[in-house]
Amino acid sequence: MNKKTVFATIALVGAIVVGGFALSGKTGDLYHKITTDETQPLIRTAYSGPVNNQPVSFEQAADAAVPSVVHIRTVVKSRQVAQQQNPFEGMDDDIFRHFFGDGGGRRFQQPEQRASGSGVIISGDGYIVTNNHVVNGASDITVTLSNRKNYKAEVVGTDPNTDLALIKVDGKNLPVMPVGNSDDVKLGQWVMAIGYPLNLDVTVTQGIISAKSRNIGINRQAAAPVESFLQTDAAVNPGSSGGALVNTNGELIGINAAIASPTGSYAGYAYAIPSNLMKKVINDIKQFGSVQRGYLGISMAPENLDDAQKKELGIKDDEKGVFVAGIDPSGAAAAAGIKQGDVITHINGAPVGSGAQLSEQIARQKPGDKVKLSYLRNGSGQDAEVTLKGKMGAIAGAASATVQSLGADFATLPAGDAREMGIAGGVQVTDIGEGVLADQTNMKKGFVITRVGGMAVRSVDELKAALQRLSGNFQIEGMYPGSDKVYYYGINDY
Repeated sequence: MNKKTVFATIALVGAIVVGGFALSGKTGDLYHKITTDETQPLIRTAYSGPVNNQPVSFEQAADAAVPSVVHIRTVVKSRQVAQQQNPFEGMDDDIFRHFFGDGGGRRFQQPEQRASGSGVIISGDGYIVTNNHVVNGASDITVTLSNRKNYKAEVVGTDPNTDLALIKVDGKNLPVMPVGNSDDVKLGQWVMAIGYPLNLDVTVTQGIISAKSRNIGINRQAAAPVESFLQTDAAVNPGSSGGALVNTNGELIGINAAIASPTGSYAGYAYAIPSNLMKKVINDIKQFGSVQRGYLGISMAPENLDDAQKKELGIKDDEKGVFVAGIDPSGAAAAAGIKQGDVITHINGAPVGSGAQLSEQIARQKPGDKVKLSYLRNGSGQDAEVTLKGKMGAIAGAASATVQSLGADFATLPAGDAREMGIAGGVQVTDIGEGVLADQTNMKKGFVITRVGGMAVRSVDELKAALQRLSGNFQIEGMYPGSDKVYYYGINDY
């Protein structure tokens, strides 16, 4: 049996926790528009090789980049969680009941969780990019710079689909890392990984880019995950989540996010989110509070098809690109004339030879953006201009009709109840009937909705407005009165 495992979220008691290699000392569930001139540095060529036959030196790049990489420590408050079903339920032996209890859905108090990861300063006034799984659920975030100065941080916004998050500290003239162009990254290029692994001080390792546009299927908790990682053999270990992948010019070309390992520690490969995708996500979070993502409205054929499957789908061996296996009739691709059986070869002139490459290119766009799509139809090359929109197109009807389709009744949470729950406000579900919530979730009456599709909602009117802006897949976030646990309910094909 092949025991190789890609670690994303693992909780261990009294040991390290690999959450895309965030580090924890207790049981954890860690698992997710930069506009100032200061955060738009000159983009230089990402490749730097030997000069005059001399070996590549990492000294200058490390000196420049290390001050911009920070240590992030988080605390998740004690909370009540559902007890797992007793595996020995039904047995008469009292010793099993003594150790394992009676099961049956009891709740217990989960102890406070502490974890650590890394982050990268991207603006002098205190904006820091890290992984969503590093700060997800954190009630307290402390950021420590390489000069040992500490700051308290707040979460500005997160994107579980790319496992990115933007946090902010109250700082001035902080050391900023210039952002490079990840599209210019080449296979075999020298790179450095910088972070705070294993609760050590800042650590620099070196390696090469060993693959691009790698999809490893790690981000399963996201509603519409985007994976197009840079793969490197630079040594990366637990605690380095959110740290920097840097070229020999000292430019940020990726945010370290995951490792492939049979043990949970470094075993040869690490994966980083490309800087160009990161810039788009962080820009959206800063400007809008959540990511504005456009969709083509297609399904793609798997890339590991055998000859018989290719023949059945009509895929020719000499056609390089992404085979369109299905079309959403109300989606952007259908409106532009794309059909099932077409083979997409380029997006805005950039070649797309895999689903990961196509997903990354589209994820950099927002609804309403126009993209040039090149494709093959019956072996003949064609071009189309596609105006991106929500995955299932715009939601039809008035806001009140949108709320009705959820199949529930809602009321604005009274201010006193909100204070008691420790939240700024929300919308309470007062009754659930037939509709989307009953069909797609196990949400119960009394649930308090605090966010929809990443947008905060504090009244029924805000809920209506948020739903009117959404389409495709999204998440409803909130809590039940009397519980500190945050719940996420996914809504699909809405």
